[in-house]
Amino acid sequence: MGELRDRVAVVLGGGSIGPGWGIGKAVSVAFARAGAHVVVADRDLSAAQETLDLIIADGGTGSAVAVDVADDVALGACLEAVLAEQGRVDILYFNVGIGKAGPSMDTSAADWRRISDANLTALHVAATKVLPAMRAQGSGVILATSSIAGMREVGYPHLAYGATKAALIHYLRLLAVENAPFGIRANTVVPGLIDTPRIEKTVASSYGGAGLEAMKAARAAQCPLGRMGTAFDVAEAALFLASDRASYITGTELLVDGGLAATTRRPESA
Repeated sequence: MGELRDRVAVVLGGGSIGPGWGIGKAVSVAFARAGAHVVVADRDLSAAQETLDLIIADGGTGSAVAVDVADDVALGACLEAVLAEQGRVDILYFNVGIGKAGPSMDTSAADWRRISDANLTALHVAATKVLPAMRAQGSGVILATSSIAGMREVGYPHLAYGATKAALIHYLRLLAVENAPFGIRANTVVPGLIDTPRIEKTVASSYGGAGLEAMKAARAAQCPLGRMGTAFDVAEAALFLASDRASYITGTELLVDGGLAATTRRPESA
């Protein structure tokens, strides 16, 4: 459609943790298909390169870079390099989320700081790097992936993840208001239960250890629409918010959850 033509997008967490479509990979490809030049940044360079290869194969343009978002200096340098090379950043998409499932008392102070630094502090570091350029150009979009766990309990303990994802939502609300006079919008995409490679590694143990397919079936049963979402369900929402179609939308959240926020279904009762 070309609705992001001539725009530079940076997707932090644009790789995938395993085979298949992660949210960051799908968002990167969707942005590129809409015409953006996409800088795919990920801690794993090979994962970023895999996403870039898909973009190039589609006829898009971009680059792949390795960056650990928990390293403030490296993250800042990454974004400064993009600004120096491209001259602008029109869209910053923050797709980072780590956690520790299980009883909350098993989450140490060190765990909490590690999770908070990745899920929240890194967004602040990234935003403060691109905002001066966005203000100077009089436009820009900052988006991030939160989670339904940041809005409600989802049936298993994931405290630090949920708390930091909730804080991320409010961070972008406040950022949106502060930067609205400069033509900058900020919003959050809130996925529900999404079928990505990450769920096998992060939440499978919370479903009784019955195996991957049983976990997927239980998660699908939790959702009123009867299925988990896909990474591209989330990517389409992100593309809308990044585009001029959402030019009057800022400081809010877009749920992509199959109706999950409207129900109290839990894994054991689904």
